[in-house]
Amino acid sequence: MLEPEIYIHGSAGDKSVLQLAGIETAQTVIITTGDDETNIYLTIFCRLLRPDIQIICRTTLERNLAEMHRAGCDIALSYASLGANALFNLLHRVDLLMVAEGLDVFKVPVPEELVGKTLAEADLRQRTNCSVIGIDSHDKTTTNPEPDSRLPEEGEIVLIGTPESEAEFLKLYPGT
Repeated sequence: MLEPEIYIHGSAGDKSVLQLAGIETAQTVIITTGDDETNIYLTIFCRLLRPDIQIICRTTLERNLAEMHRAGCDIALSYASLGANALFNLLHRVDLLMVAEGLDVFKVPVPEELVGKTLAEADLRQRTNCSVIGIDSHDKTTTNPEPDSRLPEEGEIVLIGTPESEAEFLKLYPGT
């Protein structure tokens, strides 16, 4: 396996630069230029190159959120919605953390049928559109777990996804 480059100089609109950056094997692309039009273009370009990749975009203007989604962005973040959600989280203090408009972080017990499986074997991203961002077991917490991380018995997983993907997870694993 090739070691990833620390820094790649070039245009993100150039397919060879994106290939050098690992677009062909990456699970997610994060697009955060300072220009919304460029972000929309790059979203369309990345979606054409990899229809299955998760695309997260930042938008400067709230009014461009819908445009980002139409371009193929899975998760769009704006300064206004991030600020509003930070206030929501502070005021409501619940177990569910709203990260951005339409994006939640939630924790559930490891479903019985997934105990002992690796994240790669569980394939939750493809099955539910949720991403595992943490695994809690009795003695330790693992953030940003690797695909070969095993899901522990009596542990919990921390997931991030849209309300629809959370509902899909709970539909597939109703005992959680």
